[in-house]
Amino acid sequence: MLKNPFYCFLFLASVLTFSGCATTPGVMPTPPAGMPGIYHCVEKGQTLWRICRMYNMDFNEIIRANHIFDTSRIEVGQYIFIPQTQKMPVISDRFSSEDFIWPIKGRVISAFGQTYNNMINKGLNIQALGDGGVLAARSGKVVFYHPNFEGFGKTLIIDHGDGYSSVYARNSQVFFKPGDNVQQGALIAKVGSAGRDRNAYLHFEIRKGHVAQNPYFYLP
Repeated sequence: MLKNPFYCFLFLASVLTFSGCATTPGVMPTPPAGMPGIYHCVEKGQTLWRICRMYNMDFNEIIRANHIFDTSRIEVGQYIFIPQTQKMPVISDRFSSEDFIWPIKGRVISAFGQTYNNMINKGLNIQALGDGGVLAARSGKVVFYHPNFEGFGKTLIIDHGDGYSSVYARNSQVFFKPGDNVQQGALIAKVGSAGRDRNAYLHFEIRKGHVAQNPYFYLP
């Protein structure tokens, strides 16, 4: 195994017979039969999305190769199989660009794919701690605002300019309007409630194009 301060990985010369699953730190997942590749050891702060960008790999291909369709998060020390490559990760400005950050401090009360209020959740419902301030998860431009979007209350969407956007719903106040540029970490809203559910929490989504993604794969 080769290591450096940031990444650790194992080059494959032949078909490996390791057993285990990608959700267990220190255990290498079994790759598809005959598929060459390398292993990446997850370091602190890395997200699955960042790892895919490091190796210029398709997000869904990594998920399929590692059998992590139902995994909500990755852990430090966990090995991720990077298929069809023998190359070391590329370090450049592109990979040091902004990752997503959590839009609010709080407790997740409903995760991606769970049923909540008789609806399949396409994001995370986060019950706020503190003052309920909502932050921009990445820099971008506000492209949508609606004061009561389909029962989600005051809803804001930020386009991040690379095919990704983030959605912030159930706000009591919104401080930006369509056309405004926002920086990552800027205070964009305050958590509120909407519809018949009077509980105060943020509904947060990350979308690739128009398709909702599991935010856990993108958040540190």
